[in-house]
Amino acid sequence: MATITRFEEINAWKKARELTREIYKATQSGAFARDFGLRDQIRRAAVSVMSNIAEGYERSGNTEFRQFLYIAKGSAGEVRSQMYVALDAGYVNHDEFDRLTKLAVEVSLLISSFIRYLDQSGMKGSKYVSD
Repeated sequence: MATITRFEEINAWKKARELTREIYKATQSGAFARDFGLRDQIRRAAVSVMSNIAEGYERSGNTEFRQFLYIAKGSAGEVRSQMYVALDAGYVNHDEFDRLTKLAVEVSLLISSFIRYLDQSGMKGSKYVSD
């Protein structure tokens, strides 16, 4: 077990950062880049995942942290939903859709696991222990 002392050490945050990077890449060119509404919304949703993990970590305890983790998980779902719009609009092919939605699911699962850990740990405060 290791003590987490910074949000940058949280695996869910690391994976959310990867998701954000990949979403930005996927939306920087072609028709996707010109659809300002969808492009900006999916980018905001991806950024929201990593931002809410970070903000929740910096709050004062598990109850508030869990609330932010649930918001982050919701934003990961929003990214997945918007990927269907991108697929249906022809902005991404099936391989890219599968890759990015799989990444969003991985983020969501990591967040869920971390929430379960917090629920079971009963820890309070801003230092968390992880496997």
